[in-house]
Amino acid sequence: MKTQYRTCNICEAMCGLIVTHDDTEVHAIKANPADPLSRGHICPKAIALQDFRTDPDRVTTPLKKVDGEFVPISWDEAYDFAAERLQAVQDVQGRDGVGVYLGNPNAHKFGNLLNLPALIKALGTSNRYSSATADQIPHHVASIHMLGHPMLMPVPDVARTDLMLILGGNPVVSNGSMMTAPGFGKRMDEIKARGGRVVVIDPRRTETASRAGEHLFIQPETDAFLLLALIHQVFAQGLEQLETLADVTDGVAALKQAVEPFTADKAAEMTGIDARTIRDLARDFAAAKSAVCYARMGASTQSFGSLCQWANNALNIITGNFDSPGGAMFTTPALDYVGMTSRKGKHRTYPERRSRVSQQPLYNGEFPISVMAEEMETPGEGQIKALVTVAGNPVLTAPNGQRIGRALEQLDFMMSIDLHINDTTRHADLILPASVALEEAVYDMVFHSFAVHNTAAFAGPVFAPPNGNPQEWEVIARLAARLSGSNSIGPSPTEVLGVLLPQGYHSDKVTVEALLNAPDGVIDLGPLVPNIVERLETTDGRLNLVPEVFLADLPRLLAFRAPVSADFPLLMIGRRQVRSHNSWTQNSARLVKGRSRCTAQLNPVDAARLGLAEGQDVLIESAVGSATLPVEITRTSRQVSSQSRRAGASAMADWLLRRRCRPSLSMI
Repeated sequence: MKTQYRTCNICEAMCGLIVTHDDTEVHAIKANPADPLSRGHICPKAIALQDFRTDPDRVTTPLKKVDGEFVPISWDEAYDFAAERLQAVQDVQGRDGVGVYLGNPNAHKFGNLLNLPALIKALGTSNRYSSATADQIPHHVASIHMLGHPMLMPVPDVARTDLMLILGGNPVVSNGSMMTAPGFGKRMDEIKARGGRVVVIDPRRTETASRAGEHLFIQPETDAFLLLALIHQVFAQGLEQLETLADVTDGVAALKQAVEPFTADKAAEMTGIDARTIRDLARDFAAAKSAVCYARMGASTQSFGSLCQWANNALNIITGNFDSPGGAMFTTPALDYVGMTSRKGKHRTYPERRSRVSQQPLYNGEFPISVMAEEMETPGEGQIKALVTVAGNPVLTAPNGQRIGRALEQLDFMMSIDLHINDTTRHADLILPASVALEEAVYDMVFHSFAVHNTAAFAGPVFAPPNGNPQEWEVIARLAARLSGSNSIGPSPTEVLGVLLPQGYHSDKVTVEALLNAPDGVIDLGPLVPNIVERLETTDGRLNLVPEVFLADLPRLLAFRAPVSADFPLLMIGRRQVRSHNSWTQNSARLVKGRSRCTAQLNPVDAARLGLAEGQDVLIESAVGSATLPVEITRTSRQVSSQSRRAGASAMADWLLRRRCRPSLSMI
């Protein structure tokens, strides 16, 4: 029997684990109480790590489609077949004739992150897509224009804040998306125990809202009105104070002028939150010893997502809560991803370019996933006629996935690196087996950069991949080598880590050897510290409070009207569940057992008005299709009708239709 300390890399939480195993199987996966970040927290997804390795449906050998059926082939044949077909498409269509789609798991795979750039460079294509543009790209856009780098993103210093506003986030369930904060419920309790407040602003009484105690209902897609009104009120009450950032910040006067139309009364009209409450909230936020505003999923996946993330940063900045203890701060990770990809001294134009068909912007090297189907469907130079997917299932997880599925059928070639034959990979001509977490070295290069406390942790693989298969990073590296004509795949991820750590913030204490020998599997690097002044990556080295791209979008916000009608009086929003994460987790029996979570939640008042009962089927329609789901009537401490709650937002039934694996929705 052996024991290994490692980090769970299914989601952003990075929970510390203790894995007990022998040479062939896992005997137990438990929380590591000594981990200074997760502090003994664990969720069911971590226990399921063992299921992904032993999944009977897992692809364990290269598969080539022959006469409509997948047949096993050798690795050499697979690499040759892939290189030949991809190059054949590019010979006719040009370099952009091949598209690349990267799924969410890549962000958690250190080896993939190191080797995917080489694959994309070998292909030479600009047609790159990922799950990030359906989820978090507004955060990156705000950071690019305000701070100069897409990964230079602030996170709430929850350990020291006195007042935390949460807009459109449910970190009690998510453990802090774009804010790595495992066990957030306990952290929230600690804020209140030391006399602080947590205020949740959400259309639904989420698990976070219920535990916070202070909850303001808000109408969908109106978060930007609220944030800009809070900024307006800070200026109106003379409460602005930039503290240490005053000397490096441009645009305070321009921001004050830009928010003039966004009064508390205007925000009350749009959001449904009382104007006096908005004024009081602005005063309390600015007057608090420390405060932080955190806007996440509901504020990002909407028509005004980038405006929300810009305004969120601006509110923290003008109240002196940016790069300040208890406010929005920046990590100092052992492996500095921002430093590795620094853009200092390089003039860049944003967006970097626009898509061929509908002229949508490219940010952070990616086009929006919403345009991938049209780029495959529309003839002309640069039309995508071949696609490479890595750990992604866009037919289920992207907008109007059914359209993507139809477009995949028209490709000349498609290949996938994946665990399963799923709704996306079934269209492929070639599937190469992926490896799972327990078969790979783990160092979370991305999410140490978003953590609420600085730590470092590294562990090697527990088991080898089945059938003598290479690890996933090596599959990517060998494919890149074939395409580029190289005879070498380069060093292993562990060797690269050994080179990068000495260049990071904690080179005096963090090495690969030190990480492997750490008594509890993790090194504590301390709390967040102010550091943004020296890290700004803008061309002039200054913080830009009012980028023109956001100012130019304000008229569109002012013209917004809620898309409700007599025929469609209710709207739909997504909700997060602790047992669900990506489509591939749905093959774990322990994650999908129990009562069905595939429901449409409905407020009791609306259910009574519509004559609907618990469990009754309802038809949900959108522009792209329809589906039938059973009703789940919510039980909340405050019952309000749809007329007095959120009354706007883009309909999200297409979200349901693209997530047939355990969707979960709330009717608002």
